Parts: sequence; C-alpha cells; structure tokens
Amino acid sequence: MAQALDTLKAADPSAGRPVTPAERTARRKALLDWIAVHTLGIAAALFFVLPFVFLFLTSLMSDQQALTRDLWPHPFEWSNYRRVFDTPGFLTWWRNTLLYAGLGTVLTVVSSLPVAYALAKFRFRGRRLSLLLVISMMMLPPQVVVIPMYLFWAKQLDLSGTLWPLIIPMAFGDAFSIFLLRQFLLTIPDEYLDAAKVDGCGELRTLLKVVLPMARPGIAAVALFQFFYAWNDYFGPQIYASENPAAWTLSYGLESFKGAHHTDWNLTMAATALVMAPVILVFFFAQKAFVEGVTLTGVKG
Repeated sequence: MAQALDTLKAADPSAGRPVTPAERTARRKALLDWIAVHTLGIAAALFFVLPFVFLFLTSLMSDQQALTRDLWPHPFEWSNYRRVFDTPGFLTWWRNTLLYAGLGTVLTVVSSLPVAYALAKFRFRGRRLSLLLVISMMMLPPQVVVIPMYLFWAKQLDLSGTLWPLIIPMAFGDAFSIFLLRQFLLTIPDEYLDAAKVDGCGELRTLLKVVLPMARPGIAAVALFQFFYAWNDYFGPQIYASENPAAWTLSYGLESFKGAHHTDWNLTMAATALVMAPVILVFFFAQKAFVEGVTLTGVKG
C-alpha cells in the first residue's frame, strides 16, 4: 500500500503544493483499486494455502489433540515425522518411488525427444498420419488396455509384483510427451538447423548440439509432467505391485499407512506431508522453466 502511495506521489509533478479535491479523489480511487486487486489475490492465495497449513499443523499435534477442534498444536510434536519414518517399509516406499519417478522420467525424455524432433522438422510421407496416431494414443485411457497389458507382463514375462511393467514402457516414448515436445520444437527456427547442417552436422549431432540446448524449457516441462505423474501414480502400482509390499510406492503405501493409523490423524497428516514435500519443492525450484515450456508449446501449430 505504501508503495502505491509513493508511486502516486512520485507521479505528481506538483507534490510540494496543496492537493486539490480532484487529485485527492483520484488518489483515493487508485488506493481503493490497489486494495481491491490485492485483496482478491490474497483471498485466492489463502484458498489454496490454508489446506496445506491445516495439514502441517495437524501433523504436529499429539494423538489426543488431533481428535479435538484445536487448530494450533501445543506442544509441537516433531517426533511424529520420526515415527512415520520408523514405520516398517516407509523408506522402501521412498526408494521405489524415486526409482519409478526418476528412471521413468529420464527414459520418457530420452525416448520422446527424437520422435518429437522427427515429427516437427522432418518431411516424409505419412508424417501427418503419424502425428494423428500419437494424438489418438493420448485419447486412449490406460484402463482400456490394462487387462491385455497385465496378461502380457504378468503371464508372459512374469514381472508381476515389480515396478518394471511401469518403467519399461517409458523407454518407448509417451504420446503426451511427444506431442508437447513436438509443439515446442516447432518454435525453433529452421535456419538454426540449416546452418548446423551446412557446417557438416548430421541429424543426430544437430539434435544434440543445436536442438537440445534450445529445447531445455520444453524438456523441463515434459520432465516435470512425467515426474509428477509417476510420483503420484496410484493405479499402476496397485495393478502390478500390490501383491509385493517390497515393491510398493509412496502413493500406494500411504493408503496402507492410513488404514493402519485410521484414528491417528496426526501421523496420517505427517505421512501425507512427507509424500507431498518433494513434489512441491521440485515445482518451486523449476516453475520458471516449467511455465516457459508450457507457454511456448502453443506458439505454432
């Protein structure tokens, strides 16, 4: 508010003379506009932030206090987080989730980028049909093919009870990632690629030396989308890894933890906070590249 008043004062060339009624009305109107805009922003921010604050405060309450109407913990029970980590299998769930999300993200980006580059920059017969097939795969719900896929991975390859049926397919590209990267690569001028080819670069070297550095925002957006999907995936681990607790991820293990501590809301909230924290931190530090990558994917069609 003080900044708004200083701005108005600086814009007034006659700040040293008495303020006229018209100027006073204009200043009052500008001040009210500033309050209205920022009040709506603060209200919207509180709408999204307060549930996280409630979750965090509840996670620091005692077992008895969590069942009351108290909103502020007294005292702060930081030991709740240690109790969650001491839960048998919790660290295993962390390791499995990091493997699934980390390795799956790398495989998705590495396998999707060359396909997106070909669809964006190559001219070949059937190019539009290939793009149409990629888009059609985006419209296919995973639940439609879950039975034949499960029979293939479980009966033919005997990989049930592991996360490999979820990780291995990511090495063959992802329709959404291919489409998003293709849209971003369309924004890269062809002149850069032509100059690289004149200098003697082949397609692979052009992709690695020219396209890859320029496509970092798009790659960051795709990587974040894939990481968030794998980290929060519940359906996949439930289908393939539910029979083996050693292969559970955090999303699936959290459901088991909630069932075992259905009256200990403080521990349930603490476990939920630990599951959510990495996703929030990753997005907080990578949000600039994420927003830039998503924004530029719609520049050209």
